[in-house]
Amino acid sequence: MTDNRPELLLVDDEPTNLQVLRQILQDDYRLLFAKDGEKALELAVREVPALILLDVMMPGMTGHEVCARLKAEPATSAIPVIFVTALADVEDEAKGFEVGAVDYITKPVSPPIVRARVRTHLSLVRVDELKQTRLQIVQRLGMASEFKDNETGLHVIRMSHYTHVLAKAAGFSEQEADDLLNAAPMHDVGKIGIPDAILQKNGKLNEAEWAVMRQHAQIGAEIIGEHPPGLLQVARTIALTHHEKWDGSGYPNGLKGEEIPLVGRIVAIADVFDALTSVRPYKPAWPVEEAVEFLRRESGRHFDPALVELFLGQMPAILEIKARWAEAE
Repeated sequence: MTDNRPELLLVDDEPTNLQVLRQILQDDYRLLFAKDGEKALELAVREVPALILLDVMMPGMTGHEVCARLKAEPATSAIPVIFVTALADVEDEAKGFEVGAVDYITKPVSPPIVRARVRTHLSLVRVDELKQTRLQIVQRLGMASEFKDNETGLHVIRMSHYTHVLAKAAGFSEQEADDLLNAAPMHDVGKIGIPDAILQKNGKLNEAEWAVMRQHAQIGAEIIGEHPPGLLQVARTIALTHHEKWDGSGYPNGLKGEEIPLVGRIVAIADVFDALTSVRPYKPAWPVEEAVEFLRRESGRHFDPALVELFLGQMPAILEIKARWAEAE
């Protein structure tokens, strides 16, 4: 029968200390043991344990040196390290955190404290894994819409980075700007629900076809669904509102001015700028100067005037993103 318990690596040059930790943890975890830094590094790379309990004062390589090397290696950098040591000075703790440890337990150890600290940090790892998995799903779903459209995955990369730059210029916090960066690729996910004959038509759409195409904003919101504040709520808002226009002539709800959520107004500028400056089956790429002039001309009509000025003020960063994620010739 497979043992699915998390695996921990216990490192200490004193066998008695390892035995104490084994007694505390063996019922809930699979355990690996190392008595020196070199063996610890070897096991960490080979087994990639869920967490490492690491002594500081060891002959040869100290725990601080082991931790620094673990954090320098991509394969082991994400493993949480808890120092277990008799060193209890503030300076010693500061040094431990400086080299990348997540916690500090002093000897002699208390079994309840050891169990609680290990549980806590394994839970945090699990939360990070869930966040990363959710983000990957969001990104993949955003890319799915591009497979049905005459666009490429590079479009969603470029426009999402444009939104991040503009959001920061508009005063978003780092977390808010990151949520927008990661939600923006979902802006056209509703195109999954649009017939291919319309979505991939090379010529202009007639009025009936446009009526169907405009449904993608509402479809996108329905695909993403209702969520508490956070990444998916931002994604839903973007999907629903990025085709609204400042003068009220947009869709699907004819919102006007600041009735349009700020994230929708930001994505509208980033999306249109990238569409204009990219090759599409129905048009060549516009020169950046012409796209900039279009943004100025549509300021106060299609776009939020204040955001247009902020966007144009970030043009060096915008052009760097454009060059970094350029389409292959």
